[in-house]
Amino acid sequence: MKYFAVPGETRHLDQATRAELRGDFIECSDGITHYEMAGPEGGEIVVFTGSLTTPLFYWDQLVGELHSRGFRTVTFSAYGRGYSDRVQATYDEALFVRQIADLAQRLDLAEPFHLIGASMGALVAMAFAQQHTDRIATFTLAGPAGLQPAPAFAPLLRHEMLGTFLAKKLGSKMLDRHLSHNVRDPQQSAALTAMVRECYQFEGSIYALSSTIADFPLAGRQDLYRQTGLLPFPKMLLWGDEDAVTPITSFDEVSALFMPTQSHIVSPCGHMVPYEEPAQMSLLFTAFVEAAKKESSR
Repeated sequence: MKYFAVPGETRHLDQATRAELRGDFIECSDGITHYEMAGPEGGEIVVFTGSLTTPLFYWDQLVGELHSRGFRTVTFSAYGRGYSDRVQATYDEALFVRQIADLAQRLDLAEPFHLIGASMGALVAMAFAQQHTDRIATFTLAGPAGLQPAPAFAPLLRHEMLGTFLAKKLGSKMLDRHLSHNVRDPQQSAALTAMVRECYQFEGSIYALSSTIADFPLAGRQDLYRQTGLLPFPKMLLWGDEDAVTPITSFDEVSALFMPTQSHIVSPCGHMVPYEEPAQMSLLFTAFVEAAKKESSR
């Protein structure tokens, strides 16, 4: 799919623009990554990989909770999201895995870190873990994607001319529809939509979203779960009981493949446990890390 901009994308990401925006920026091999590293100096590092549409702000409440518990956090916006570059590239798994590896290297994350992936970010996190197993201290998935059917129109987006036409015409509606059923609470849902939509003022955003749907393998990822389940680090699985995006009906299948050390169904909660229930997730994560330390010291 060739790069394009759509009406409503009125802003351009460049050095001057970024000087007025929140967060830090670092040059990676495929483009500039928007990130924040915060929390107590010397704290154990937690790295977060986000979903199909969300910027790094998505994690704000959860990282605040984790900072109070002594953790240091690294959040970032995937390419095409937040204030990261809308790269003119194939938005496949390799691109997003490379972004994490680049960021970890450039931030000099020398010690193994805790990795948390949500929704599509769970797939990116698992693919990263396959290649960089020794970098992982613990591994947490929340509302993971990969077992639901791919969008019916995804194959059409892979056709150069037709895909570009459809993405330009339907991309904004596709985004709104996706955002409409992520979160169960209407006020939280409205805040999430405003957060994401603010970043979609930047040109190339709908292109990046459409290219991801076309080229990122969002369905049939049983083998990825199975292979990750065999990796030797502690694993935790979290899922909202009212998840309307990656329904709880997949919980048993994921559990059997992923073989988590701990698993928790969060109730009442929709698709976004880190966003909807940050305090509860912080408690669960802290207890999980402490249990993993005790187990490793035996």
